Amino acid sequence: MTRSIDYGTLMHRAMRGLIQTVLTEVAEHGLPGAHHFFITFDTRAPKVEMADWLKSRYPEEMTIVIQHWFDNLVVTDEGFSITLNFGNQPEPLVIPFDAVHTFVDPSVEFGLRFESQDSDEEDEDEDDEDEPQEEPEKPRTEAEVVSLDKFRK
Repeated sequence: MTRSIDYGTLMHRAMRGLIQTVLTEVAEHGLPGAHHFFITFDTRAPKVEMADWLKSRYPEEMTIVIQHWFDNLVVTDEGFSITLNFGNQPEPLVIPFDAVHTFVDPSVEFGLRFESQDSDEEDEDEDDEDEPQEEPEKPRTEAEVVSLDKFRK
């Protein structure tokens, strides 16, 4: 049996741990200085909890901002819950770390992006072929540091 080190999975786990540590510090002590976060997540992911009207408005992906006003930030090993203000309407959210696609702190030009190797478009193209297909392996999730140029003012 051949064994190898799965660096992608290890890096993925470490990056999720970094987000957990940062959010735990913010939950305990508040946001320091000019720090603020843009967090994009998959609204279809298991264990995501959000108001029905938000889910219908963001059926696939949503980006939240943790900056001026937030409440009830609770961080667990699996994810975090937070109450945010949407048009003067406070709404609670529950976001598992596995649902997070990006985590960006533009105040210090730091960002993380979590991607899978296979895209949905590739899967759709395969469905159009007439030849029988073997069951593909589950895609591994890779982690990548992102450029923050698009967040600069």
